[in-house]
Amino acid sequence: MFGFNTGWEFLGVVLQIALINVVLSGDNAVVIALACRSLPPRQQKLALTLGAIGLVVLMTIITACAAYLLTLPYLELIGSLILLWIGVKLLLSEEEASSVAESKHLIGAVKTIIVADIVMSLDNVLGMAGAAEGHLGMLVVGLLISIPLILFCSAVIMKLMQRFPILVTVGGALLGYVAGEMAVGDPRIRGWIVHHAPYLNAAVPVAAAVLVVSLGKALGRRRVQAAEGHTGAE
Repeated sequence: MFGFNTGWEFLGVVLQIALINVVLSGDNAVVIALACRSLPPRQQKLALTLGAIGLVVLMTIITACAAYLLTLPYLELIGSLILLWIGVKLLLSEEEASSVAESKHLIGAVKTIIVADIVMSLDNVLGMAGAAEGHLGMLVVGLLISIPLILFCSAVIMKLMQRFPILVTVGGALLGYVAGEMAVGDPRIRGWIVHHAPYLNAAVPVAAAVLVVSLGKALGRRRVQAAEGHTGAE
């Protein structure tokens, strides 16, 4: 099967792919929980499922194209900027009277889940591509096995966020931190940082986490004030 000598060998590699995806997808579960927390209960499960399925489909395509993607200049740096903005938008609803569209509407939540998870999964690609050894079908099987585990983790985190709102801020800070790690880890600038400014490896992720939380809170308060002023004028 897929060029392996025994079914046990095939099963071992599939489980290895699934394990790599689950271990590296802790921050992905946080994104899913953040994006779905403001949806009506009936839509939360649907958004979780659609987001996870969309993630698996796109992750399969991205991992299959891993060798090409690694040649694109500043890919991780651009991805980190996208993730920073997503983190800010997901925090806005904590300060606003009404949530941003990405969190409140089903399609918007699913889009947010897929885009953010794909950006954050760029670092996961090499591990899964190596484990799959070029077998696209085996990669798909491994990713499918990991779906229930990621959904379970996302559902647990979402419930905790609803019970302990401070965890939403922690989640936003985590996205900022991951974005900072991606920025300093970009192959085009990693060498310069290592030789000239190694302190940036620690400073940039922390600064990015603070930026996401500060900017998200500030923009949220400004929108609340604007909405209250508009209501008062009427």
